[in-house]
Amino acid sequence: MSRIRNAFSGKKAFIPFITCGDPDLSTTEEIVLAAAEAGADLIELGIPFSDPTAEGPVIMAADERALKNGVTTDQIFELVKRLRSRLDIPLVFMTYANVVYSYGSERFLENAAQAGIDGLILPDVPYEEKEEFHALCQQYELDLISMIAPTSENRIARIASEAEGFLYIVSSLGVTGMRADISTDIGSMVKLVRENTDIPCAVGFGISSPEQAAAMAEISDGAIVGSAIVSMIGTYGKDAAGPVSEFIRSLADAVHAVKG
Repeated sequence: MSRIRNAFSGKKAFIPFITCGDPDLSTTEEIVLAAAEAGADLIELGIPFSDPTAEGPVIMAADERALKNGVTTDQIFELVKRLRSRLDIPLVFMTYANVVYSYGSERFLENAAQAGIDGLILPDVPYEEKEEFHALCQQYELDLISMIAPTSENRIARIASEAEGFLYIVSSLGVTGMRADISTDIGSMVKLVRENTDIPCAVGFGISSPEQAAAMAEISDGAIVGSAIVSMIGTYGKDAAGPVSEFIRSLADAVHAVKG
């Protein structure tokens, strides 16, 4: 069984998102290790980009801080190698097509695989244009993780039937960010997914509390939290590992308490 499938095996999965290099790479390393210790089942690592179109102000600001510090993709690959030597949970890159293109798509995916990455999420690559990345991901045994949004509608079944790793269900329209409540009919999206694949699906965008995370895990296979964690890192800076670890533990405990 792949590491990603294993993350969902016998339980609901909690997935935090962390921007690499915010405030610096050594703090990112501390936070990722602390997140795994606190119960994260899979971790999304954001490679900063100057124009992250799917991101709200919190993650945009984190990207800006990381880029201002001179963080490079090669440094992030080295970070992943260090993490992989200490962690067995799946690690997934979330970034944008331009980051991959400018590095060289094949070189990027080969280096990602060698570093120990399990999958790739590219929010700005629509399902219809995924093939050029998909072929290379297959070559280097990486899962190209698809996203399903409320606007996907009649494409959901098709996207689900070709999904790999896990399906990222976007809970609401717009960019990432914390929301007081999530009103999208996620249940019907999950139902359609489950009619077309046995790949697990996790819900992200807008989740910022243990209660919301548990509610999303009730109707899917897991919950993804990004902006609330990244916001806390922005507040605490180099001292973020402790407070973030406690927050992640509360989120992971809430998700794991949901019965499958």
